[in-house]
Amino acid sequence: MPGSVFALMDAAKGRARAAGLSVIDLSIGSSDQNPPEPALEALREATRDPQTYRYPLFSDTRPLREAAAAYLGRRFGLRLDAETELLPLIGAQEGLAHLLLAVTDPGDTLLLPDPCYPPYLGAVAVAGLSVVTLPLPPERGFLPDLSAVPKDIHPRALLLNYPNNPTSAVADAAFFREVAEWCRARGTLLIHDHPYAELTFGDYRAPSALEAGTEGVVELHSLSKTHHLGGFRVGFAAGDRHAVAALARVKGAVDFHPYLGIQRAAAVALGLPDEVSRAGARIFEARRDALVPALREIGWEVALPQASMYVWARVPGLTDSVTYAVRAAETTGVALSPGQAFGEQGEGFVRFALVQPPEVLGEAARRLATVPVSVEPTLQPVAP
Repeated sequence: MPGSVFALMDAAKGRARAAGLSVIDLSIGSSDQNPPEPALEALREATRDPQTYRYPLFSDTRPLREAAAAYLGRRFGLRLDAETELLPLIGAQEGLAHLLLAVTDPGDTLLLPDPCYPPYLGAVAVAGLSVVTLPLPPERGFLPDLSAVPKDIHPRALLLNYPNNPTSAVADAAFFREVAEWCRARGTLLIHDHPYAELTFGDYRAPSALEAGTEGVVELHSLSKTHHLGGFRVGFAAGDRHAVAALARVKGAVDFHPYLGIQRAAAVALGLPDEVSRAGARIFEARRDALVPALREIGWEVALPQASMYVWARVPGLTDSVTYAVRAAETTGVALSPGQAFGEQGEGFVRFALVQPPEVLGEAARRLATVPVSVEPTLQPVAP
């Protein structure tokens, strides 16, 4: 099981606090915004309803499934069957782990981007899969080159994530059509992790992979980022009815569905006007607009993200991002995620989570200007 970069950075933050430093924690992408008040009120009311105290069965999830179908229709123009093509999740991370167990056998091949969100590696390990990595080079906009996949590789699934964590890269609908066609020609299931669907900036709007058709495509949605319900652990899977049915069978063997009160809150959140999520996105956009120029002032190479809640920054001359990130936390109190923790292709980068106000992000950049890049490695590399 891969080690956790979050645990490593948590220890470094503890040492910084013990040394009397004020910590600016930009290492974890947990939204600091409040959930929508109507969703919270629905949850409050549910806690007073004895009908919500029992184990929730599949039939009890219909209101949330219908709300998810309506959201997908309103937002992406999709028409999904709430009975067979949608399934609530106890968070998208749980959904992915169980989906891999549902649609693969041990030893099957998974195509996995590099860099990628580290918990993907844990889900892969639990499922016993063989991984073939797909580099996401900056010169391609952090998009994979599927033509480079060896002809003798027969992947059972391909996992993608756009808007992307950690790179903040985006993909258009044409990209998903091309990828879906490539997967269908090979009998490969396309899994798209889509937690940042509404965290987009300016005129950009993220498409859904399901716009390329539901056959052979499963998309995982989460309300953690789009509606700031991270601690509530709720999301949904949508798409290919056979894959969704397989996921339901696995989940039925190991867990019940989210608490009914949380389901009610999520259904309310999904039905709110789009402006609610857009307002949250504008907060992250303002933070992006504060941090990127501040990092460029200290000589870092930073693209201006179109989406997500991260800034992916190449640090000039950096060859050991783990040691650098720990040193930065210990000496300045600024906690980042080292790029190497997301995969070999992440070396030389660090990831900022936009979870502090603009003025604090500016202060973080000023502190980082004092941290030397060339330091003697003192730590073992973190497995991605």
